[in-house]
Amino acid sequence: MTKRWTRRPEGSNWGDFGEDDQLGRLNLLTAENTRKAAEEIKQGLRFCLSLPLDIPATNATNARRLPPELKPIVRDGHVAFGLPLGLIHEGFTDVNSDEAMVIYSQHSTQWDSFAHMGSMFDPTGEGGAKPLAYNGYSVFNENGEARQGKVGAWNLGIEHMARQCVQGRGVLVDLVAHFGRENKAVGYDDLMRVLEADGVEIEEGDIACLYTGYADVLIEQGEDLDPELPTKQCPALDGWDDKLLKWIDDSGISVLASDNRAVEYEYGRLKDGIERGPGMPIHELCLFKLGIHLGEMWYFAEISRWLKANGRYRFFVTAPPLHVPGAVGSPANPIGTV
Repeated sequence: MTKRWTRRPEGSNWGDFGEDDQLGRLNLLTAENTRKAAEEIKQGLRFCLSLPLDIPATNATNARRLPPELKPIVRDGHVAFGLPLGLIHEGFTDVNSDEAMVIYSQHSTQWDSFAHMGSMFDPTGEGGAKPLAYNGYSVFNENGEARQGKVGAWNLGIEHMARQCVQGRGVLVDLVAHFGRENKAVGYDDLMRVLEADGVEIEEGDIACLYTGYADVLIEQGEDLDPELPTKQCPALDGWDDKLLKWIDDSGISVLASDNRAVEYEYGRLKDGIERGPGMPIHELCLFKLGIHLGEMWYFAEISRWLKANGRYRFFVTAPPLHVPGAVGSPANPIGTV
């Protein structure tokens, strides 16, 4: 196979886990890390870390993504929802319901695959940047064509994450406790003060979980969702802080999850006018350069209260995506166990 790249982006780890690696920093979520993470289970209490997938209740903050839609299946000319099967096979007493689901994979609690956000990059240094994803992969097949004529991220689809499974030690970083619902871009210095004040330590292979309060607001506002919510309320990481980007790399985290819609503050570059560079630097760093999957719009309110009441910040996380080959993202139903 022709080598995909002879030079890699500055600050990337392309090739560090192998020329054909498709897992990125999930390689750090080892069997030993998962075994150690299981030691965080003391009481056996379980917390759902997913929003209902119809939250956000509208597409007000992202017109491209809609809440799920359930559609009944038609069976032998009958709508198969509360359908007495005696109408199809005389004598049957069963009542059948069946359905199809139309789901936007990144509307609610979800994972980003590496194919979700790439960058323009010249992989040979000979001139001519082209759209690439993590480890120099094309989003489609190597020849640029979709598999069997179907659109899909066949090199870096979410199926690689699903097959790897995601079970490890979650580390909760409670930004709400320090910044409330202030719409603040949290830089490196801010984050270090939070970690120090709360005695939080993050180790290689950990699943970093940021509690910003954003998901709580989504629940509270319901169908009255404010289109300007992302610019008005709740803290988010400042992707324009180079020291913060370096910390994400140096921390050794395997994945990064947050309860807001993008993990990072989305408007830093736009507020000063558009300039050349990534619109979302943490997405570029994590998905494109380092191979760190991003989880978005998780739900941390309940587990946060329990952890705080019990003087803890670590817990066991199970959070695989749906096993959908070629998908650039997936709904998730993460579980935290303490």
